[in-house]
Amino acid sequence: MSRLPLQRRTLALLAVVLPLLALFIYVVLRSGPLAPVAVTVATAEQRSITPALFGIGTVEARTTYHVGPTVSGRVLRLSVEVGDRVTAGQVLGEMDAVDFDERLRAQAAAVQRAQAALKDAQARQQQAQTQATRYAELLAVRATSEEIATARQQDLASANAALAGSQAEVARLRAEQEALRTQRGQLRLRAPADALVTARLAEPGSTVVPGQAVVDLVDPNSLWVNVRFDQTSAAGLAAGLPAQVLLRSDVGAPLAARVLRVEPLADAVTEETLAKVVLASLPTPLPPLGTLAEVTIHLPELAAAPTIPNAALRRVDGKMGVWELGADGLRFAPLVLGQADLDGQVQVHSGLAEGARIVVYSEKELTARSNTHVVDRIVKGAP
Repeated sequence: MSRLPLQRRTLALLAVVLPLLALFIYVVLRSGPLAPVAVTVATAEQRSITPALFGIGTVEARTTYHVGPTVSGRVLRLSVEVGDRVTAGQVLGEMDAVDFDERLRAQAAAVQRAQAALKDAQARQQQAQTQATRYAELLAVRATSEEIATARQQDLASANAALAGSQAEVARLRAEQEALRTQRGQLRLRAPADALVTARLAEPGSTVVPGQAVVDLVDPNSLWVNVRFDQTSAAGLAAGLPAQVLLRSDVGAPLAARVLRVEPLADAVTEETLAKVVLASLPTPLPPLGTLAEVTIHLPELAAAPTIPNAALRRVDGKMGVWELGADGLRFAPLVLGQADLDGQVQVHSGLAEGARIVVYSEKELTARSNTHVVDRIVKGAP
């Protein structure tokens, strides 16, 4: 009589536990750690690609001019504004002459005094020459002593030396006078070439020193784009390649350009290769200096080779490769990669055969023991 209730309780308990256990197993297999990982796959295809390089740069001027005085002084006036176009030789401004005119007058007086001294030295030299010649003739006929004739020769030598000194002094003073005139002329700040005014670095009344710029100019015809390319994807970059430049300030059609040169020095900090790109024709109006530009450089088309989406690339244990989905399951295949294009395709040199199925996206990180099931697309947040 007592076994029947016990069996009933056991059966009732099993009726409750078994469905719960089945539900638990189902949940573990569907969404737990053992659940298969949803992946999307692609196939390595034999195809050619046209690789391209993409970089970000800024519009800069190749030729710039920093116009300033050669002597210390105060800015008297500036006659140009930022944005003005100037021609070669045009007066941009003027420095205060201060005492330059007085110094020029004093120098002119010094030159006159030296010239007067020179004339006196010339007269003395002529007199000494005459005396020396006369006493030499008298000595020849024994009408004077040799000592007197020698003294006249010494007087002539002294007169010649004095004349040479006077001539040198006049030359020195004239050179100083010319230098002062040149400095006086340089008080006018002139444009060295046809250019565009980009900055007024000092205003009237400011005191500046030699070498300090008062006005900055750039040659508007010398604009180029200073571009930076990631060193890991800059293979093939060379001078002369055609390029397209899209200015951030003008999102219209890209501008035709070409690579002028690849800089011999790269940026070791950012690991970027630098290049200069020149526009085929300058846009109107000119873009502001410093404008960001997106630069695309198309390289020659490559021969056909196994090609995969670069979105499939993963780094495992320090090696770059893909998860290959084969009949035996999942395995990581290290690859030797070639060049890539801007459509997200990259060629494979070795490590993967044509037709191989590879994982492009997965809903979670994969391992060699992961169970997978292929889906058309990964839905974010799906169970």
